[in-house]
Amino acid sequence: MSSSGPKIKRALISVSDKTGVAAFAQELTDRGIEIISTGGTAALLKGEGFSVKDVADVTGFPEMMDGRLKTLHPVVHGGLLAVRGNSEHEASQSEHGIGNIDLLVVNLYPFEETVAKGADFDTCIENIDIGGPAMIRAAAKNHRSVAVIVEPADYAKLLGDMDLHGGATCDGFRRSMAQKAYARTAEYDGAISNWMGAVVEHEEGKAEGFGRTFSVQYTKAQTMRYGENPHQSAAFYVGGGTEASVSTAEQLQGKALSYNNIGDTDAALECVKQFNDAPTCVIVKHANPCGVATGDNLFDAYERAFSTDPESAFGGIIAFNRELDKKTAAQIVERQFVEVIIAPKVSQGAIDAVAKKKNVRLLECGEWPLDPAARLEFKKVNGGLLVQDADLALYEKLEVVTKVKPTDQQMEDLLFSWKVCKFVKSNAIIYCKDGMTIGVGAGQMSRVNSARIAAIKAEHAKLEIAGSVVASDAFFPFADGLMTVANAGASAVIQPGGSMRDKEVIEAADEAGIAMVFTGMRHFRH
Repeated sequence: MSSSGPKIKRALISVSDKTGVAAFAQELTDRGIEIISTGGTAALLKGEGFSVKDVADVTGFPEMMDGRLKTLHPVVHGGLLAVRGNSEHEASQSEHGIGNIDLLVVNLYPFEETVAKGADFDTCIENIDIGGPAMIRAAAKNHRSVAVIVEPADYAKLLGDMDLHGGATCDGFRRSMAQKAYARTAEYDGAISNWMGAVVEHEEGKAEGFGRTFSVQYTKAQTMRYGENPHQSAAFYVGGGTEASVSTAEQLQGKALSYNNIGDTDAALECVKQFNDAPTCVIVKHANPCGVATGDNLFDAYERAFSTDPESAFGGIIAFNRELDKKTAAQIVERQFVEVIIAPKVSQGAIDAVAKKKNVRLLECGEWPLDPAARLEFKKVNGGLLVQDADLALYEKLEVVTKVKPTDQQMEDLLFSWKVCKFVKSNAIIYCKDGMTIGVGAGQMSRVNSARIAAIKAEHAKLEIAGSVVASDAFFPFADGLMTVANAGASAVIQPGGSMRDKEVIEAADEAGIAMVFTGMRHFRH
């Protein structure tokens, strides 16, 4: 591919993230490229023995105002913005001594990292870059003549493209880097706006953490064959966070993940993150856990989770919280049709076992423990965006409100069921026993119907309800829901409490002779 761009002869480098910059400067120097630099970058490169010209020597003005003013100068911006071959631009350059800058390498002050560390207001303000974004936008605007690099990961790409084009760069490469540059400045300004908006709202006594405007920036990771349904176009965008997730997982084999695969895999993985203490398996179908269980080992956990609802497990997503072993992997692919298997690590034996079913998507998401990190969640509505903190807390308090107190085993199962409950669509009712789900009622308009469905599913799977415990994601508004689970055989219940009829519900539990625990915290999931 030929290039219409000029050969790179002069580069300006000013980076906060100095990863690989010395080696990169060596490559530029070896290609005969003059390097201009600023502040700490210039000091580092000079210390490495490179011949570097300070920006101050180019502009004729010293860096001043604690470094706030150094690159905001016509000699710098003229060198970036001048259109090559434009006689008027060239005349201005000649009159004012403005040389071309063919390559700009800039990454910005670490504003996002500074905020994330909890720095004070003044420190955050000083980490707002001014000259960097201005130069990036100038170079990106003039990308027909100037290459702009904003990430160390692109150093090698630039050098490779230069070698292919005799020291110049091709049009497509420069355009791609310009798009990335504008995306970075948009992301950067969005982060500043979000932070400052939250500061202003807090000062005005409004909700802390959410500003007047909200900006997000994601990068397309995958174009999909279709969305939820074949007639819908779709893509997968990722951005932010290093926590193990479906967006950071490595796919070891199988077809490309579909739109629905990604949503269901996220639901399964986030659910299994709740369980650190024992090998655990979560099976999800249509965004709802249909089977969750702990075990002495991963194989046992899978067997128990599968037994909750073998019908729904068909075509499901399976998540584990330990390294996937050969025995468990072989049992899965021999027994059932599965769309996705995800685990923190996958053994070579497991890879070999799953390879027998080449379409099964096998993902490795990172080391255990998979502790969930604080983050924001979004839900798009027509013309708007709902934003909230992720539901990471488990309960406000545990209060036994009945005459009968739960045994230690019942309390263990109650907490197990409560963790699962967070990931079941409302209205959610979950029967559990001995560290496994035995019936899940999800997404019903009536809590009583969820209770009935969960009991029917347990009975259909030939699982014993008697002696089980039940979790309800929100309070029982009437005693009928409580009596439904009690009549089915539940021996203990966990729920938030807070209904106007709590007294009536407690009395019903006492009359039925079952234990009930209030958590003081609801877990709706719509």
